[in-house]
Parts: sequence; C-alpha cells; structure tokens
Amino acid sequence: MKKYFILAISLLLIKGAFAQNLYTLPENFNSSSLSSFENLNGMKGEGGKTNNSAKGNAFEGLKSAQSKVLLEVEGPGIIQRMWFTVRDRSPEMMRSIRLRIYWDGEAKPAVDVPFGDFFGYGLSEVVKFESALFSNPEGRSFNCMIPMPFHKSAKVVITNESPKDIPEVFFDIDFMRLDKLEENTLYFHAFWTRHKTSELGVDFEFLPEIEGSGRFLGVNMGVNADSAYGNTWWGEGEVKMYIDNDEKYPTINGTGTEDYIGTAWGQGEYTNLYQGCTMADNSAKKYAFYRFHIPDVIGFHQNFRATIQQIGGGMRDEVRTLLKNDVKLKPVSLAYPGGFRRLLDDPKDIFDEDFPQGWVNFYRIDDYSATSYFYLDKPSTGLSELPAVADRL
Repeated sequence: MKKYFILAISLLLIKGAFAQNLYTLPENFNSSSLSSFENLNGMKGEGGKTNNSAKGNAFEGLKSAQSKVLLEVEGPGIIQRMWFTVRDRSPEMMRSIRLRIYWDGEAKPAVDVPFGDFFGYGLSEVVKFESALFSNPEGRSFNCMIPMPFHKSAKVVITNESPKDIPEVFFDIDFMRLDKLEENTLYFHAFWTRHKTSELGVDFEFLPEIEGSGRFLGVNMGVNADSAYGNTWWGEGEVKMYIDNDEKYPTINGTGTEDYIGTAWGQGEYTNLYQGCTMADNSAKKYAFYRFHIPDVIGFHQNFRATIQQIGGGMRDEVRTLLKNDVKLKPVSLAYPGGFRRLLDDPKDIFDEDFPQGWVNFYRIDDYSATSYFYLDKPSTGLSELPAVADRL
C-alpha cells in the first residue's frame, strides 16, 4: 500500500487539497526545469538564446506527418504540468494530433492518445472548463496537472497526423529533477479506444485488461448516440470494474451513466473537480463527460479492466414503435407505477396487451470513445496502439 500512499501525496497537491508544505523543498529535490521551444529539455542556463533573448523561439510549426520531441531527459524526475496551445482547435484536428509519452527508454509509449481526447475533448468543441486534473481557462489552451514520475528517463512526442500543416505550436512542460524516486513509485499511462458497432448486449470496454499493480485514475468519454433510437435516453448503462481476477461479475458495479459522473435523471453540461459533462447536445445527440477517482481510490494488485453497458431507456410506447421500425434493441427491464420487472429473469413480450405502461430499459448500440488514465507498476503495457486517424475521426 506504500505506493498508493506516495501517489496520494502527489495528488493532494491538486487544487482543493493543498497538503504540500510550500516553504520547504521536496525530499531528493535536484532542480526545477521547463521544456519549451525556447529551451528544449530545460537545460540549465540555456533558455532564450535566440534573438538576443527577446522572444525568439516561442513556437514552432508542425507540418503534416511531422513529429517533434518536446521533452527527452534522463531521470529520475516528475513531470508536474503540461501546457499547450494551437490555433486550429477543431474536433478533426484534436483527433488528428497524436500525443505519446515514453518512460525509462521503453520502445512502446505509456501514453498514446489523440491530443484533444487526452485533455478532455472527446467530442466537444474546445470550451473553457476546470477540473482537478485538466483545465482550459478561456477555451484556447490545454493544461494537464497530473503528476507523472519517471525513474530513468522521459520522452514526450507530438505528431501531426492530419493533412494540414500546423503553423504554430506553443508548449511548456514543467518537470522536477530528483536524486531518486522510491522503487515502488508507479508510472502514469493513458489509453484511447473507440467502439462504433457491436452486437446487442456487448459492453463498451473502455480499458481492456491490464496486468500488474496500480491505480485507476479515471476516464473521459464521448458518445455519439444513434439517431435511429429517436429521443429515447441512451445513458442507462452501468460502469463495471473488474479487479484482481474478477471474471463474469465485477467487484465495482454502478447504477447508470449519469450516476457514475455524479448527476442524476439525465445529463446536462457542468464541470466540477472530479466529475463533469463538457457537452450535452440533445439535438446532435453528442455527449462528452469525465470522472476522476481521486478522493475515492480504485486500486488493484494483479489486473484490472473497466466497461460500460450500452443500455438506454424510453417509455413503453416509444420502445414499441422502435421495435416495429426494426431498430436494433432488446428490452431488459421495466419500471412501472408500483413495480419493477427484470425482463431477462422474468421475460414478458412488450407487445402483450397487459404489458404495463412504464419506463423500459433496453440494450442498444451507439458510438463510444474514451480515454482512460491510470498508474501502473511498469512503464509499458500490452494494450493496443492508437488506431489510424480514419478510425479516430
């Protein structure tokens, strides 16, 4: 449990929980550094050497198909903050810029995600918001405050996988050099996936199984709800977390999508420290939301995976109409005045004359995408690499 304590102390530095002693230096402190185009890798006494130190290299361009290494340093240390801005903040560009972070010389990145999704913009236009881990003060920048320790080295790379050149990329990566880290300090990871089609009753696995010991930090998710389901609600699916060899049934089982992110009876736009919804467009049927497990630690010792069910709901007559129109769905439960019926345990045909008027939950199929954040006791995983741009858009 010592490793969780170390992470808890790091995360307490986040807004709202300032346990940090501001008038002393951290143990094993070596130096503070900042990597930017004015001083890549934060070399001591090497900043601002162009244009006689008068703002000579604040940004650089990133051509189509080009990659740039923004940080490559030998450890140990901790990345404390990352800040970026670009002018083209369209959903297409946000999905086309690729962000990769490597730890300790690994060939495979621990973070391999679309840029916008990493910073909380799964589907939404870039908007101003603040959470415990990410912020965008005025809708024009991208800030990440997640502590990211490394034992031997760190490398941060961005790649422009869009057909357009990006004329200006600005960035700061603040990091601390340390003399050493505790051996059991965990590595930060992020994983992106998308699930556009499936069979009825198949859950969206937003974090496939990872092996090792660690902590699930949270997720931001985007849903393109299928218009074939009309104005019925898409978000009845329960989040399930399978911990340390759980098989058919999980240890953690929520009660519904909006319940998981701390609201109820539907989902509007709001942004809080640990939970929020940056997009709830009922007309376009697009939703983007997040949940961070900071006060409520989700730890594991052997393995972990997380899913959300694809379940929606609507009133009986709406659901009957969808079925008559051959929309793919399967009723799973019925809530009616004075009762509740589990239709998979106790089947009843929705078209029976005595089927009560009420709220019918049903399996459905929508377009889900998600970025999961977690810490692990190893610098890389067996998770799949980021899909091609065409699959991300």
